[in-house]
Amino acid sequence: MFIEHIALYVNDLEKARDFFIKYLGGRSNDGYHNVRTGFRSFFISFDEGARLELMNNPQVIEGDRTAEHTGYAHAAFSVGSREAVDELTEKLRTDGYEVRSGPRTTGDGYYESCIVAVEGNLIEITV
Repeated sequence: MFIEHIALYVNDLEKARDFFIKYLGGRSNDGYHNVRTGFRSFFISFDEGARLELMNNPQVIEGDRTAEHTGYAHAAFSVGSREAVDELTEKLRTDGYEVRSGPRTTGDGYYESCIVAVEGNLIEITV
């Protein structure tokens, strides 16, 4: 058994898609649009692991992201080396993304940084 994909609702579907393509090497399908319901989505594939489904639906209500909450906390992406973590973190910082933490070695041994990206969702960059 394995995780096939994880889905994320976003307000700006194209901007979210472009983030995962530009910074994390994702590849997007052509997208899906249900004209009856207004639902739209893109599947983003990576070299390994699960796909990410980015979704938009005009009927979805914006959630409160001002504090920690239950539910999914972040999505982690392995970039292969400490140097790659450092480089991507600095590129994201330079491009205006908030670096929440790191790069650092965590208490459980991960070398990572945590970025506030894609409408306030946290992206972890790790080895």
